[in-house]
Amino acid sequence: MASSSGNSFICTKIQSSGSEGDLQVLTLDERKNKRKQSNRESARRSRMRKRDHLEDLRKQVSEFTKENIEIMATIDTTTQHYLKTEAENCVLRAQMGELNQRLQSLNDIIVDIINTTTSYERDCYLTSSECFSNTVCLNQPVFQW
Repeated sequence: MASSSGNSFICTKIQSSGSEGDLQVLTLDERKNKRKQSNRESARRSRMRKRDHLEDLRKQVSEFTKENIEIMATIDTTTQHYLKTEAENCVLRAQMGELNQRLQSLNDIIVDIINTTTSYERDCYLTSSECFSNTVCLNQPVFQW
């Protein structure tokens, strides 16, 4: 049997020595060689496509890594801003609570003052009939003689 290297063509040609079978063997060898060459070219193109695809994937990995770093930096900045805002909100909530307590205390004091004032003291202030159309004018004492 003929070897797979280029020697099969030579061996076959020597053995058949000019007959019609010589052309058939030669044609078969030529087809075989063309197919081998075609397969080599196809394999080379396949390796080139694979190499190009691998290079594209590496570029994508690089781009995604860069984008990921940018996103992580944005997340860090946003998280810091959130934590700062949350701390400020805590302080403001505490201040609001304190101010509400002070307001309630002042309201309680006012109610106590109103409840404990004597009728004489109440008479020292203008009432609705004495002050423009049914409005109480507090802090405007009117001394009656």
